[in-house]
Amino acid sequence: MLRILDRLEEILIASLIAAATLIIFAAVAHRYTLGIFADMVNYSRAHELTWLMGFSRTLYFGLRSVNLVWAQELCIILFVWMAKFGAAYGVRTGIHVGIDVIINMLEPKSRARMVLFGLLAGALFTGIIASLGGNFVFHMYHTSAISPDLELPMWLVYLAIPLGSGLMCFRFLQVAWNFWHTGELPHHDHGHVDGMDEEAEAIIASPLTAKDR
Repeated sequence: MLRILDRLEEILIASLIAAATLIIFAAVAHRYTLGIFADMVNYSRAHELTWLMGFSRTLYFGLRSVNLVWAQELCIILFVWMAKFGAAYGVRTGIHVGIDVIINMLEPKSRARMVLFGLLAGALFTGIIASLGGNFVFHMYHTSAISPDLELPMWLVYLAIPLGSGLMCFRFLQVAWNFWHTGELPHHDHGHVDGMDEEAEAIIASPLTAKDR
């Protein structure tokens, strides 16, 4: 069950990133292409190139009819959802930045207590945020508030708060449970690449010798 949840979490985050990237690319390309066609219209008018002016005007107004005003709002919503679920993913994989110099100087038992305290404090905080967020979404559901451009119900937009924070709370409890039984915390190796074996990674990470150069 946890493997399915982990996979769904990864698929959701990757899909949100991909969708936001494609939308941003399309919006930027649309804007700059409109500028190019506008310059073509001005150039052809200045040089009295009737055929080019008619062609460029057709392209300009045709592309201008494509409405991408909603793209910015949608990207903001996608990034908010991605950030909330990405934070939960960060807890599970241990990629969040933490200052543990003093904690690592403590005795093993004291260190374990401090680590558990930090994890449970994180679970408590995110659990409170999830509870408050759920209450906020519940009241927002009974209103007619919608987003400006997409006209989406605002309760649907804010649903990322209770869902993402709830998942993050679960991840804190999951990490705390594993640490209590194994004494290990999730650790993210920044040099690791998924799909690449250890031997290949070692070759890439090793410095080049004079012979290799």
